[in-house]
Amino acid sequence: MPDTEKMWGGEPFWGLGYDWDPDWVLTDRQQELRALLIELCQREMRDNAKRFDDGLEFPRRNLEILGEHGFLALTVPEEYGGLGENHVAYGMVCETIARYGCASTAMCYVMHIGAVNCIMLRPTEYLVDKYIRPLGSGKIGTLSYSDPETGSHFWYPISSGAERVNGGFKVRKKASWTTSAGFADFYVVQTTSPDFTGYDDLSVFVVDAADAQARPELWDALGLRGNQSGSLNVDGLVPGEQVVGPVGDGAASNDESVDPWFLIGSSSVWNGISLGAVDIAKRHTTRKRHVDVGLRVADYPTIQDYVGEALIDTNASRLFVYSVAQALDRATDDNTKRLAPGETARADFLHWCWQIKFVAAKNVAHVCDKMLHACGGSGYKRDMELERYLRDGKAGWVMGPTNEVLRQFVGKAVLLGFDSLDYWNQHVNERAIQNETKKLDPAGKRALAEKLLAEAEKDEAKERQPAGR
Repeated sequence: MPDTEKMWGGEPFWGLGYDWDPDWVLTDRQQELRALLIELCQREMRDNAKRFDDGLEFPRRNLEILGEHGFLALTVPEEYGGLGENHVAYGMVCETIARYGCASTAMCYVMHIGAVNCIMLRPTEYLVDKYIRPLGSGKIGTLSYSDPETGSHFWYPISSGAERVNGGFKVRKKASWTTSAGFADFYVVQTTSPDFTGYDDLSVFVVDAADAQARPELWDALGLRGNQSGSLNVDGLVPGEQVVGPVGDGAASNDESVDPWFLIGSSSVWNGISLGAVDIAKRHTTRKRHVDVGLRVADYPTIQDYVGEALIDTNASRLFVYSVAQALDRATDDNTKRLAPGETARADFLHWCWQIKFVAAKNVAHVCDKMLHACGGSGYKRDMELERYLRDGKAGWVMGPTNEVLRQFVGKAVLLGFDSLDYWNQHVNERAIQNETKKLDPAGKRALAEKLLAEAEKDEAKERQPAGR
């Protein structure tokens, strides 16, 4: 067991001690970073969370605090001004912010680091100097990959496009959900490519805040009320230097960088919220006393069962996350390996990243409900904070990729193979075609054949047209 006592200001922490944290997965430096984060949360970030939630206020102050201590460049190599940390450290930071501080801040942080690491997958001197080195001064980025026409199928940007213009690009992006919309300094956006050939032909651009239009005033949600996940519109020129990777690299960078980092980070946020709810339940149930029977709430076996199950399930979830993070660290030499386009490391573990998000998001809803039961009517009141953790945790299940999408991905891949997932709707389902056409009489089959031949002629005519016409 750890020799160090977990502190909250000048007093012992009122929640779970270090005995219940899997510290064997963290280096000494990472444990020091966690202790610093807990101190920052105790000093200011946790108090700010209530204000952000009450007023739908973007958590800029908390992000500034993180920037002042280097966390906005956590995974950036030290040569570029970062802390040079790995996937495990990133999971720990996201979990710690959500647990002890502010879940809205944690989710904005997840999207910020996602944007940073997307750039760092294909770094250029221009991109590093403009977007990465200034992170120490508090520059904030975010990802914008969603699409109003495809919902949580964010990898399918049907309402977007890009075309080459005088050495740069005219980028058109319409996003339905963009965390930090209207507040970020830069946006990493995914669109269909110039000379688009199909929905796996995607490109990534960095768009400056001045070139994006957001409507943060429309954001009003059940939980994560500070993260300002509103719409974003881009319709303008972007310098050629601000394409990330080669044109057409978007699908590969999504699988190699965006998805793995997002799923490690968001899963850690859900685990942090679960732990925070258990912390609050411990504080309340060990202090609340029923004087008529001479027992604390914590003395009842039912409450002990609730808390025991909640912590066991949550620690199983967080160790699952850390295990996948360790696999990504091994595959990337602790986040130092530079991958050329076409090379993969993290993408080989993407199906494991799907699973950790499903488990963590499912668990947080259950744990927060049970901790509310453990705290009774007192937990229903806002001053205990538990109800905020419960509302914030509800976002886990529905945040894309939703848990419905993920369990179907996994089940389909298990039963039919990975090729059956067909993200971009390119594979023909011959069984479905045969099943439907056999219902047609001869006249219906002829009519269908004539229609398909006419469409084929139109498609062939388009292919024969000279480029640019």
